[in-house]
Amino acid sequence: MKLHRTHLFVPGNRSDMLEKAAKYPADVLCLDLEESVLPAEKAHARELVAAAVAKLAAAGRTVHVRVNSIQSGETGDDLAAVVRAGLSGVVLAKTESARAVREIDVMLRQQEVANDVKPGTVDLIVAIESARGLLQCQEISTASSRLVALMLGGEDFAFDMGVERTHDAHELTHVRSEIGVCARAAGLAALDTPWADIEDIDGMVTDAAGARAVGFSGKYVIHPSHIEPVARVFSPKDADVDYARTLLAAWDEAVAGGIGAIQLDGRMIDRPIAERARHIVEQAEEIARLSPGQ
Repeated sequence: MKLHRTHLFVPGNRSDMLEKAAKYPADVLCLDLEESVLPAEKAHARELVAAAVAKLAAAGRTVHVRVNSIQSGETGDDLAAVVRAGLSGVVLAKTESARAVREIDVMLRQQEVANDVKPGTVDLIVAIESARGLLQCQEISTASSRLVALMLGGEDFAFDMGVERTHDAHELTHVRSEIGVCARAAGLAALDTPWADIEDIDGMVTDAAGARAVGFSGKYVIHPSHIEPVARVFSPKDADVDYARTLLAAWDEAVAGGIGAIQLDGRMIDRPIAERARHIVEQAEEIARLSPGQ
């Protein structure tokens, strides 16, 4: 199981931030070649990010790179710079069609072959950031076997819709629900948009909890202080893990005896509930496995 609770964006043109990134305990470090990098700085940022990928991977970190959209014309140059051993995944910005997903899939394979990376091993996350992208979400979510997650780009989506981005995020209610359903149907993770107010931790926690309630399993963050609170939202509570273990023990015993439904603490337990409990236990075990390195 791969953890996707926290993805920390690190500006690709900031050598000081890239140097410090290894110490931050996000599940994924996402080095950015898109929004945080001005056009004139893109070429230099590619050099910095390419070097940082190798260093961070050697330090045992999971490293992704956000590349510019297909429509920007920059995607090929981004991938040529960063697809090397150690790169775990790529985030495609502003994805609006299944065709764009297929195009980057081909580009990734070409760079994998050219750079001695096993073909198909670089994961792909696509960002839904527009009305057009949302309308194509179902087709997008099944366009490549590399896909592991759909990301919501909330700021760009609100801008595309011509609406104000608000503290309560009511303007994202529909798009979150749609992305959550599309991701689940395709067997992908759904990852939420960053919280822009660095100082408002309570607001961010509420925002993350709202995303989790509609099927999201993680959130992008833009500041190290956001990592721990967001990870807490998307991690099972100790009491839930304990109950899940108890439930699974009772369920496995029942199944071994040919029983397909049981009662536990006055609650009817069947296979979907048991499988959810199994997921909770597996997630808790993976968090425990990784925590010494964080």
